[in-house]
Amino acid sequence: MKQEARRLVDRLWNYCNVLRDDGVSSLDYLEQLSFLVFLKMAAEIEQANKDITDEAKHRHVLPEGEHWKDRGWPGLLDLSGKKLEESYSQLLADLGKREESEAENADLGDGEDEDYPVPDQEEDNETTLSLIFFRARNRLQNPVNLRRLIVDLIDKEEWLTASKDIKGDAYEALIARSAADTKAGAGQYFTPRVLIESIVRCMRPTPDDTITDPACGTGGFLLAAHDYIVREYGAEMSTEDFERFDQGAIWGTELVPTTARLAAMNLLLHNIGRADGKPLIKVTDALAKVPEKRASIVLANPPFGKKSSIVVSNADGKVSREDMAYYRRDFWETTTNKQLNFVQHIANLLTDNGRAAVILPDNVLFEGGRGASIRRELLTRYNLHTMLRLPDGIFYAGGVKANVLFFDAAPARRSEDDTPATGQLWVYDLRTDNRFTLKQNPLLPEHLADFEKRAFGVGEEDPDGAFARRKASGRLQVVDGAKLVATKDVDLDIGLIETERERTAETRTPAELTLALAEDLRGAFSELDALAKDLGIELPPLTK
Repeated sequence: MKQEARRLVDRLWNYCNVLRDDGVSSLDYLEQLSFLVFLKMAAEIEQANKDITDEAKHRHVLPEGEHWKDRGWPGLLDLSGKKLEESYSQLLADLGKREESEAENADLGDGEDEDYPVPDQEEDNETTLSLIFFRARNRLQNPVNLRRLIVDLIDKEEWLTASKDIKGDAYEALIARSAADTKAGAGQYFTPRVLIESIVRCMRPTPDDTITDPACGTGGFLLAAHDYIVREYGAEMSTEDFERFDQGAIWGTELVPTTARLAAMNLLLHNIGRADGKPLIKVTDALAKVPEKRASIVLANPPFGKKSSIVVSNADGKVSREDMAYYRRDFWETTTNKQLNFVQHIANLLTDNGRAAVILPDNVLFEGGRGASIRRELLTRYNLHTMLRLPDGIFYAGGVKANVLFFDAAPARRSEDDTPATGQLWVYDLRTDNRFTLKQNPLLPEHLADFEKRAFGVGEEDPDGAFARRKASGRLQVVDGAKLVATKDVDLDIGLIETERERTAETRTPAELTLALAEDLRGAFSELDALAKDLGIELPPLTK
């Protein structure tokens, strides 16, 4: 990160530490920061357009009318004490008011924020403004600290004209710090940026692509794809090419409104989209409907957790969870497994010749029953050409064993002789003998360099010929697709140099056993904690 961006991050994060004394979490602080930065940017836009007399060309980010005169950022700057707190709270409430549909998925349990039921966006009536301020509320109850945040921190910066390397990288760094600060907050949807950027380098998006993430979290994949395109093709791109991004060539879907607002703000600060234009983030359950819009590239890390479920209250007042299946005509199988549903959804999101890269947990590779059928259909209809077995310790959710699946939509989904579209599945094992931690031993770009070069030709003069040059050796192995399809279970838990099943207690060192046990316990507690939250139970803190 550049020095100026780091300076801004340090200033803003230090103030987050101050607010903890007021009971404001880092995630709440990041949300309030998003509101205030947006208001400051809106004021800067108004100032930049103050001399434009043609209303057709004048950009008004905040609503117009006498009611809004002298409100917004200039009005907040002139207030202090109780009047500031009341004015800010009322401003957020007014901006958050809009027609709300009674979304069928408003009571979803997995990923739900109980304060913010999931809206079902009608895109034609939405703007980035309405997305960011949907049901916004003031969580800064100390007016002294609120004024300091407004006057001493945010107002000192020029957000609209600052380069995205400053404001965008700073905001992205704040999201990362929030994820590290609270695993129950941003950590649940934060994907390591090192992994995201590696996947994007392998996918090599172009200005002609349409790119989406159906579980976009804070927008990391979308930002990385945009940055790659601008870096590789920016010098030859036209104004129209850049405008495609603002008009929906890049978009995401996110279930949780509080997360979606962070994603929308993240894109905005990276100069993607318009504050007064249609939002590039849609707030809805991506799995609920057949996609209306398809993409040539899909990048995703669907939320961890095996089951899709809803929280229900019985007649006797007891609260319970019920597994939920999605019945869609484009799905190959109906299942309650959330990740298997995302596999089917992402496959159907692709245009002809489209490409996908998705991060999925190990259970997707071997779960029986409908899981085997879904894997068989994926291998048969699509070209699942590459799988990266990820190492432990790279996600904030503990105990997660995950993989990256790279697959393409074959032009002819199923040939006349029923030969599967997957001719060869190349598996790269980055897991065996690699164990990372988030702080002491984090995943770095150099750890992924061998995979990128051998599997996708990243950094070579002829990356297009990388597939033809692939050679099986060491961590990179190849399996025949037809043989996989022909097996009963279509087990894709393959390619590890030395699998976990083979590494018995006798062959592991005490240190390895301790680390493995710790990861399993973290994973179990993470699942238990999620279940308790869905049931409204507060678990006691773990003692050290």
